[in-house]
Amino acid sequence: MFWFPHGAPGWGWFAMSLGMLLFWVLLIAVAVLLFRALNRGTGQSRAQGGTGRSVPEQLLAERFARGEIDEDEYRRRLDVLRQGSGGSGWPGR
Repeated sequence: MFWFPHGAPGWGWFAMSLGMLLFWVLLIAVAVLLFRALNRGTGQSRAQGGTGRSVPEQLLAERFARGEIDEDEYRRRLDVLRQGSGGSGWPGR
């Protein structure tokens, strides 16, 4: 009864094209999100392991780079951090 001798009408091709486009966009989005989720843990350890510094030393270096502390205070605090890393946690007490 409803035969289309020349294939699907114009809206049918549009719907199929849109459906295929949405399928590939969804597939690529899932692949990107999966890739990011799997690489999230390795990116953080690579950032810390690449410098060879502990987190407090990194924070201290960032404060020095921003100009919040001067060189004397940076070196003094860095020495305290390095001396206190093997002790009780509170150097000088």
